[in-house]
Amino acid sequence: MQQTPQFSSDTTLITGASSGIGEALAMLYAQPGAHLILWGRSPTRLAKVAKNAAQRGATTECYSLDLTETNTALEQLRHNDTQTPISRLILAAGLGDIRKDGALTEAPSLVHELCLVNFTTPATLATEMADRMAKRGGGEIAFLGSVAAFHDLPMSTAYSGSKAGLARFSTALHAAMAPHHVSVTLISPGYVDTPMSQRLSGHLPFLVSPDKAAQKIKRAIARKKIHLIFPWPFAVFAFLESHLPRPIVHRLLRLSNVQQTPRDSKSTDA
Repeated sequence: MQQTPQFSSDTTLITGASSGIGEALAMLYAQPGAHLILWGRSPTRLAKVAKNAAQRGATTECYSLDLTETNTALEQLRHNDTQTPISRLILAAGLGDIRKDGALTEAPSLVHELCLVNFTTPATLATEMADRMAKRGGGEIAFLGSVAAFHDLPMSTAYSGSKAGLARFSTALHAAMAPHHVSVTLISPGYVDTPMSQRLSGHLPFLVSPDKAAQKIKRAIARKKIHLIFPWPFAVFAFLESHLPRPIVHRLLRLSNVQQTPRDSKSTDA
C-alpha cells in the first residue's frame, strides 16, 4: 500500500482522501514528481486511490485514521512531515448529520463526534503544520468548510456550528500566517455530489460534481485565495441572510423538511 519516496518538494497531505472531494483532489495533484500522503477511514478505498495516483506518476503513502482521535492524528502528522516535509495540507475530511426525525435535538454523542472531526482535529493539525511551514519559509493549508457555516440550521446545529468555528479559525490563522508566507484557504462549498449529499432527500440546488469542486479548490489554493464560496448563488444567500432580522431567518429555516439516511459508522463523508 505504501511506497517510500525520495524527497519531493511537492508533497501534499490530504485528509478524507478515500472518497468524494478528497479523492478528486488526489487525482488532480497526482503527477510525476508529486508525492501524496493520503489519509482516510477505509484502507481498501485508500489503496484504490493510491493505485490510480501512481498510474499518473505520483508516489504515495496511505494511512487509515480515525479523526476523532486527535492526538493520534497529530502524532501521525508529525511523523509524516518529519519523514517528508509537507508543502501542502488539505483538510478535506468531515462529517455531516442532521437530527433524527421527531427528535428535539441531535444526540450529544453525535455533536461531540462532529465537533472533533469538523473542527477540533483539523484546527489542531493546521496549527502544527502552520508552525512547521512558517519555520521552513512557506507552505499551503486549506480547510474544507461549508456554506452551512453561514446559516443557523436548526436541524443540524452540530454541523453548521462546527463548520462556523472552522471558518473563523481559518481566517484567523490566515491573519497570523500571512507574514510568514504560509497561505491559508477556506473552501465553503454548497451541495457537492459526495456520500454525505447522497444521503440527503429532496432537491439539492446547484449540485456540483466532486471533480468540478476539486478543480475550483485547487485553483483557489494555487492563487492563495483566503476564501472561496461556490457555487456563487450561495454567496448571495449568505449575504442576504446576514442582513435579515434573525427571528425571520430562523422561522424560515425551521420550515425546512430535510431528511437524511443513516451514515455508515466507518465512513468520513464530507
